[in-house]
Amino acid sequence: MTLVVANSEDRRSGVRAESTALFLDFDGTLAPLACTPDEIENNPSLNELLRQAQTKLQGRLALVSGREIAAIDALIDRAANCVAGEHGLQRRTPQGVVESMAAHPRLAEAVDAFDAMARAHQGLLVECKSASVALHYRLAPSAAEAIADLATRLSQTTGLAVQAGSMVVELRSPGPSKGTALRAYMAEAPFRGSTPIFIGDDLTDESGFSEVEQFGGFGVIVGERRPTGARYRVAGPQRVLDWISRSLENNVFDPGSLRWEG
Repeated sequence: MTLVVANSEDRRSGVRAESTALFLDFDGTLAPLACTPDEIENNPSLNELLRQAQTKLQGRLALVSGREIAAIDALIDRAANCVAGEHGLQRRTPQGVVESMAAHPRLAEAVDAFDAMARAHQGLLVECKSASVALHYRLAPSAAEAIADLATRLSQTTGLAVQAGSMVVELRSPGPSKGTALRAYMAEAPFRGSTPIFIGDDLTDESGFSEVEQFGGFGVIVGERRPTGARYRVAGPQRVLDWISRSLENNVFDPGSLRWEG
């Protein structure tokens, strides 16, 4: 695929809404992180903001999440047409076609091993997805090293890929990343030729931050400062929502109110 870099306004002075494509992580970005994924609830005000963005940007809105597409749809009342799930292993195109990677044939072994560890350590939560499995340890941070060791061993024996996140370790079928999903959207209408902005909080979002730079856009990291490929930073999810709302109202996505990370 030929890389097309959008002819956009200077990133430091903002991007007009009619030229913007907006890519958003969910947990930790649009909603505060919770101890377990099930604690996040449907937020009508968030859903309305996403519908406004969907209309204002003429469809150039995509959620790019670690959750499955069906889970995101339930949380946002299908307010966004384009959703990439499982960190890029699933992707719903602008035409509504869902593309999914097949599960690795040895994924079940990882599920069994994570289940066994969760039974042995109180506070661990196993999240099974179509092509990956995650072990959350936000309620049992002392288990982090043991979980990392287990995931590394399983990866070496099964061929599954290790993906570390915020208080979670995931074993996933090898395949597309969030950055890959973003690039695929940018090759299609209505995203083609626009300037992308990607907002996320986790290590898994770094591939997205890298990808938007290739199209003349910029990344925004949410939360505390850490090494990142994002050019800007914002304190938390509520600040993200406020910035998106203000940008839609002003018809320009101006990073001037964000912290410069470069």
